[in-house]
Amino acid sequence: MSRSARPAAASAGRSSASPTSAGQEFPLAGVSPDLAEPLRPHLEAAATEMVGEIQGLVPEYARPPDSRYGRRMRWAVEQSVRQFVDAIGRPGTDWGTVTGIFEGIGAHEARKGRSLDGLQTAIRVSGQVACRRFIKDARRLGWSLDDLGRMTESLFVFLERIAGAAARGYARAQGELAGERERFRSRLRDLLVMDPPASDAAVGELAGAAGWQVPRTLAVVALRPAPGASVPVLPPAFLADWDAAVPYLVCPDPDGPGGGRLPAAVKGTRAAAIGPTVPPARAALSLRWARRGLALIERGVLPGKEPLRCLDHLPSLVAAQSEELLDVALGARLGPLMELAPHRRDALSRTLLTYMECRDNAVAAAERLLVHEQTVRYRIRRLEEALGGALLDPDRRIELLLLLHHLVRLDSGDRRLSPA
Repeated sequence: MSRSARPAAASAGRSSASPTSAGQEFPLAGVSPDLAEPLRPHLEAAATEMVGEIQGLVPEYARPPDSRYGRRMRWAVEQSVRQFVDAIGRPGTDWGTVTGIFEGIGAHEARKGRSLDGLQTAIRVSGQVACRRFIKDARRLGWSLDDLGRMTESLFVFLERIAGAAARGYARAQGELAGERERFRSRLRDLLVMDPPASDAAVGELAGAAGWQVPRTLAVVALRPAPGASVPVLPPAFLADWDAAVPYLVCPDPDGPGGGRLPAAVKGTRAAAIGPTVPPARAALSLRWARRGLALIERGVLPGKEPLRCLDHLPSLVAAQSEELLDVALGARLGPLMELAPHRRDALSRTLLTYMECRDNAVAAAERLLVHEQTVRYRIRRLEEALGGALLDPDRRIELLLLLHHLVRLDSGDRRLSPA
């Protein structure tokens, strides 16, 4: 109901219907203009009665009459009443002014986050007051039944028109708000994955404008959509960038109550890697490792049938980032093993890696390798003879595990360096 919105709103309303067509739709054009004059002295009283009824029946409009909101509401009602009476007996009336007012009111309600229920009720209540007054006027002024019928019929058409104008303004403002909110969400998404990170205050301010609640933690998922797939619709809590070279989305509180549930649309992608869960200020780190995990999925190093959690594959990810150093260290640390034929080396390195991962338990390693436990023990003895004390040195155990992970991957055919 803002006065400042009147000129623009009125202009928008005039463009929605031509004066000629508006006049033809209203039976008021066939009523004698003499009927209007006796009503004019009572316009203010009619508006006052309508405002009182509205405030009594619509709680959200129950504002003090002298408040800014109360004055705007009374102005809108007065304009509507005056426009209706001015149209009596006048073909080709331009209804743009009043429809523009209600388009502005509808837009205002949308921007305030309210529904149109209160406004529609207010319009209906005003119509009821007008009907009661028309019946009294008909008796007081001696209107014919035809005149009363035309007045009442025109009132219903008028109410339908201003209600439709309010709905148009509401829908237009909602579209504008949605576009604005989406722009804020895009800026927020980019701000979150900045490196170095943005300040908490900057993130919080932009999150408020985007209508996004800053989570305690988040994880970033790197994705490879299926070829030709349409952009999926995600819940509002997820921020996504489908236009990036490697698309990704930001998932709030993935490890919290009800968290960890990726949208079905993500599970339908060709490949997805979930970065580590981090505070919002470290979202860039989560994105970086998610993309590295996705790269290993696409190279066939890591499984990709289901969304992959990077923290479940730490050795492979860490080794992939140090390939040049590990390539050099293989010859220095595992020289005797590297001199063997590839098929023999692969069997021994896989056995040793599995044996160490099973806490040096030959039986458990045999179950994972699907071989006899004596085969595992025989291979371990061979390795002890070839590598000497390296297998027994506790200070070298982590190093040995990394080298074996790297060697197994090489012998599987993955000899390309991972992207930075």
